[in-house]
Amino acid sequence: MKSSLAPVRALPLSALALAAALSLSLAACKRPAAPDAAPAPAQPSATVPAPAQTAPTPAAPVEAAPAAAGIGDAPELRIATLDGKTYDLAAHRGKWVVVNFWATWCAPCIKEMPELSALDAMREHIEVIGLAYEEIDKADMQAFLKQHPVSYPIAVLDVTDPPKSFDTPKGLPMTYLIGPDGKVVEKFLGPVDAKKLEDAIAKAGGPKPGEPAGAGGAGKGGASGGH
Repeated sequence: MKSSLAPVRALPLSALALAAALSLSLAACKRPAAPDAAPAPAQPSATVPAPAQTAPTPAAPVEAAPAAAGIGDAPELRIATLDGKTYDLAAHRGKWVVVNFWATWCAPCIKEMPELSALDAMREHIEVIGLAYEEIDKADMQAFLKQHPVSYPIAVLDVTDPPKSFDTPKGLPMTYLIGPDGKVVEKFLGPVDAKKLEDAIAKAGGPKPGEPAGAGGAGKGGASGGH
């Protein structure tokens, strides 16, 4: 007995190709499926709630460093000298004080030392203080001064913390002339000699070169400097 099912006719290859192409075409034009629901944003880890914002507390004002003394200002200087004493500029009122910044490696500084030493030793109204602006051991400085002796006291400064009342040296030597009232009369950048200093003293009303110490009102009657 024959089967009642009709025979299946094989589709031509062209029909199969057309069907495949149509299937691909429909797939390409298909609207993309809506993406899965976006994941919920990550929840931050639990933290202690921040306090309510308040106006920031103003910072305490920073105290400005004292300005270096200029002409007419009265600088402060209190420092230990190589001989173990304390030099206090305020104790030398009544004298004309030469504050000389120098260094052992500075040739012009070394050249002016004999004249500064002579002024200090021979003029009653003039005193000198030498401030070595360099990093040097005490023993090395003492050895240097044996070769270049002076009559005035020497102190070695801390180059990281020089005296605030004076300009930080940008070059050496640098010299201040302080009047009997403790105020700056003149500032010299570069070498000085006895004539230059005595002329500045006379110009400021002090004794002229060769005059006795009492002339000009700046003689020995003021506070004794002592060395």
